[in-house]
Amino acid sequence: MTDAYLDSPPLTEEQLAVVEQTWDARVLVTAGAGAGKTHTLVRRLDALCGHEDPEEALDAADILVLTFSRAAARELRERITRHGDRARRVRAQTFDAWAYGVLVQAYPDRDWATTPFDERIRAATVAVEERALESGDSVPPSHVVIDEVQDLLGDRRELVEALLDRYRDSCGFTVVGDAAQSVYGFQIEDPAERNDETGRFFEWLRSSYSDDLVELRLTENFRAVTPEARIALSHGPRLQQVRNADEAAVLYEELRDLLLDPVNSLGDLTDEYTLQGLRDLEDTCAVLTRDNRQALVVSRLLHENGIEHRLRRPLEERPVPWWVAELLRRTEATGLSEERFRSLLEQIPLPHEPNAGALWTVLRRATRSPGRAALDLDRLRRLVADGRFPDEAADPETGRIVVSTVHRAKGLEFDRVIVLTPPTVAELHKQYGREADLPAEARALYVAMTRARQDLYHVRSPELPIIKRAGNRKNGRRFVGGWRSYDRFGVVAEAGDVCRDNPPGHTTDAVATQAYLLQEVGPGQEVLLRKRHDLPAGETQSPPYALLHRGREMGEASERFRQELFRVQKVNRTWDPWWPDEIHGLRIDTLETVAGGVAAGANAGLGDRGVWIVPRITGLGMFRRAEGQDA
Repeated sequence: MTDAYLDSPPLTEEQLAVVEQTWDARVLVTAGAGAGKTHTLVRRLDALCGHEDPEEALDAADILVLTFSRAAARELRERITRHGDRARRVRAQTFDAWAYGVLVQAYPDRDWATTPFDERIRAATVAVEERALESGDSVPPSHVVIDEVQDLLGDRRELVEALLDRYRDSCGFTVVGDAAQSVYGFQIEDPAERNDETGRFFEWLRSSYSDDLVELRLTENFRAVTPEARIALSHGPRLQQVRNADEAAVLYEELRDLLLDPVNSLGDLTDEYTLQGLRDLEDTCAVLTRDNRQALVVSRLLHENGIEHRLRRPLEERPVPWWVAELLRRTEATGLSEERFRSLLEQIPLPHEPNAGALWTVLRRATRSPGRAALDLDRLRRLVADGRFPDEAADPETGRIVVSTVHRAKGLEFDRVIVLTPPTVAELHKQYGREADLPAEARALYVAMTRARQDLYHVRSPELPIIKRAGNRKNGRRFVGGWRSYDRFGVVAEAGDVCRDNPPGHTTDAVATQAYLLQEVGPGQEVLLRKRHDLPAGETQSPPYALLHRGREMGEASERFRQELFRVQKVNRTWDPWWPDEIHGLRIDTLETVAGGVAAGANAGLGDRGVWIVPRITGLGMFRRAEGQDA
């Protein structure tokens, strides 16, 4: 195979060995941090679609590409667009999106949109085993491609195993992973089961395909360009083999010592020297935290000091870009030609320049629009309403400076990385006791330290508030509490906290409010929730709250938020909850398209599509009483 991609980095011998495998090969690729996995997969997909022998070439529809997040799916789609040639029609999907499609095809009479994620994955596993991919319009894949397979745990692992096992005689696969970067074990609560799951998929592959599994390695690093950025790389092979706490403790302390070299220290994030460096920085930078509590506090601290940044949202959250609502509202047509689609998109003031051709292709395919000339807008609206908007068409979550947990930054790279000083092994034992997962801690620290292209630093962790969960420990609303059981100082904002049932400003001027959102409201800007009155509409909810931006109302708290605020404030059965007059310190995450009732949109003057734009909020919302005293 000749390297004819002039705008694409040339393939190394290791990468070429992966790319040139036949379509029916079973390939396991072990690839370290920064080893060019995505680049190799793009060229692999191109080779599968463009084999010189027509009988060996696959159609895009024959290839199933699964990813763990919308961000990963979008990145792969963008890479294919830039560097692919024959694979441009290959679609990357998240596990959830693919499972949803399988279930809708297999069991169309059930409302899968409201079924929890884990239940959908388990149901899809059963559907695959019962030959759902062989009925109706479904076609079993001829080749499956999956990245980051070290994170295949529990239900998702069983889904992939069921798929590969069901079609082992007719389906090849290319799976890529690195056991040193397995950081999602926390999703399995039982420590013993968690330890068993680590590396289990690799073991299953080797035992199930003992005679024909092709194992290849990518060992060269293309990310780190300085010695400082490369200091953790040599620990990767050792981390791949770690299974017990003693080995992990040694590796963790070695990595920690490398990171804490005085040369790499920035002191505190509140130091003026550090803050000014962030203000003057022109390259990309990530501040990486071990958990979400640290990320929220760091984000608040940076906002208070005027540092613009993005707080990366959870990987499972899927906001539909706000331009979709504008696109649907700007025409009464039922279908759009590609030319008209491009024209409408050009009229919408976007913060980035989208690839209109790629978006058109993705949306046409996702809506399965009949014919070749038009995009079915009714079907596009249904995608939004059902939570099935395609991953590849989501807006990029970009920012020069990013605050993120290590888990949400996995697979990403930055010019500069600042890691919050990790605790010692003794401190981990003190904090978590028997729950301390030292192998996971060592892998997470390794992942954090290998995101850097040039500079790697550490800063002391800021003082952290006490964050608890109301009611149910696993699913309850997180709130800022204290040492006393009844302390309530604030809540953590979540997706869905802003009402979607009616358009913002529906009781005043929804059209003007939509215009205000587009013209004046942007990511990172401060907003607050203000209590309208003291009369809740139900016995288990708070009073209503209006969402204000610069004193202007642009939304209201959702029913779910009001119910969960009630649970936070209702300390016990006899406790009389009190309601903050304001909840401040919240920020705009993004603007998103939502689908509500057609009548609600029409009554508000927003047309008969039943779609509009709402703000999504994030951050630590702190309670404030009317007299100006914080709770």
